Amino acid sequence: MNASTDAPRPAAAHSHTPTEWVLTFSCVDGPGIVHDISGAVVQAKGNILESQQFASHDTGKFFMRLQVEATEAADSFEERFRSAITKVADHFSMDWALDAVGRPVRTLILASKATHCVNDLLFRKHGGTLPIEVPLVLANHETPRDISEFYGAPFESRPVTNAAEKQAFENRVREVVAEHDIELVVLARYMQILSPELCEFLSGRAINIHHSFLPGFKGANPYRQAHERGVKLVGATAHYVTTDLDEGPIIEQDVARVDHGYSPEQLMQLGQDEEARTLRRAVQWFAERRVLLDGDRTVIFR
Repeated sequence: MNASTDAPRPAAAHSHTPTEWVLTFSCVDGPGIVHDISGAVVQAKGNILESQQFASHDTGKFFMRLQVEATEAADSFEERFRSAITKVADHFSMDWALDAVGRPVRTLILASKATHCVNDLLFRKHGGTLPIEVPLVLANHETPRDISEFYGAPFESRPVTNAAEKQAFENRVREVVAEHDIELVVLARYMQILSPELCEFLSGRAINIHHSFLPGFKGANPYRQAHERGVKLVGATAHYVTTDLDEGPIIEQDVARVDHGYSPEQLMQLGQDEEARTLRRAVQWFAERRVLLDGDRTVIFR
């Protein structure tokens, strides 16, 4: 994410001048990076509240996340900080982003019949613990309507039963992204394969969730298949959406132990709990700018 195309929008999300900011960046590793970034914070009259960094030996890249508070003149801190960072970023050819801490990320939720992930995301958002705003829940079934409307999230459904309807649905996704300036698209158990074109369009800003049995137990009844094979672990994987089906960079995974006493229905219930929890963490970390891409892997600053 290059700062020239990823400008923050704090004014719309804060009723007051933000005093805390989060800076993330990546660049080729080398000496002097931390020194110069720290100097930029001081120059802008800021104070570092949190600092995390990682040097990848696999790719030779350096990653960093800073949370900074303005110590003087908060109303002009962003301008000062952005100016100071730009000089350092240009020198090290950084990809960087600066944003107000806690600003809700504009999120489009895609869904199908299953509602456990939609419910969890909207519940956490409604409770103020998940920093997202949801202009629309878009589904290919009517099932998530009641939950969406209960939490006050606009809802729209469009069938996807043939190629023409699929194209119309994906065109609507593009429209919503443009209309609401969407920053994140969450496939909350949206049971349709996105076209390669839409995957490319949403590159780096779409997250999917699925059970962790893959590549095994594909199809409509994975938990029954898992029961028949006597699995001992049930889990979920949240990852970025790419043109490689279910093989994008992994953001979060979790598992729970099971045994022979679990019925297929109990396995499904436990699996859905893991899916909702895992997806929520991935969305939370994305919204808090804790996820950075390192090729086909992710760097997660928790």
